[in-house]
Amino acid sequence: MIPWVHLDTSAIPGETASLRLMRRGDEFAIVVDSIELMNSRRSGSERALASLACARLRDRPAPRVLIGGLGMGFTLRAALAEFGPRAEIVVAELIPAVVAWARGPLAHLFAGSLDDPRVALHETDVHHLIAKAPGAYDAILLDVDNGPEGLVQQTNDRLYDVAGLGRAHRALRPGGLLGVWSESPDRKFKSRLQRGGFAVEENKVRSAGSGGRHVVWIGEKTAAAPGPRA
Repeated sequence: MIPWVHLDTSAIPGETASLRLMRRGDEFAIVVDSIELMNSRRSGSERALASLACARLRDRPAPRVLIGGLGMGFTLRAALAEFGPRAEIVVAELIPAVVAWARGPLAHLFAGSLDDPRVALHETDVHHLIAKAPGAYDAILLDVDNGPEGLVQQTNDRLYDVAGLGRAHRALRPGGLLGVWSESPDRKFKSRLQRGGFAVEENKVRSAGSGGRHVVWIGEKTAAAPGPRA
């Protein structure tokens, strides 16, 4: 078997762990410590995060979508494929090295998507974009960490707690969608979504043809009041 080759390492702001970019032949992986966060051959659930949400927005002529987490670009490319020329897709990526990898060793995976005029890329915490933009988005798609339980950064938990879901609810337009990717099911998080003012659909999606299943929640903003403002 072809061995993995280490290409680069990046510090994670505020954490002792680091991200590593690995390559084995034409396969790439991003790893934190010994845990694989993403793999170029297992992208089905990341694409589904976009396609499941975008399918519900096709009646909106100029949707504005926020993607939290650039990763290897699979969610971004899927969203671009779904939408027309009037769409606006805002991408937030906290770690500058991930953006550098997207324009460097992983550029072939992005296939020019970062240069699409519909895309605005921000090197920032998606939390900040959500908090300062009430009623700004038709959809917010979160592929941050390994799901609602922080792994890479403990501060990611603030996206998924009651207050964080309240901020997402306020940042969405009426009938807007919150999509969340997770490595595994989480009944407590699904319940928080429902209590936070979302009608929730849980989808179990294969990461690859023969791979395991990940979870994609699609929450539609309802008129119900979300959790307390924080």
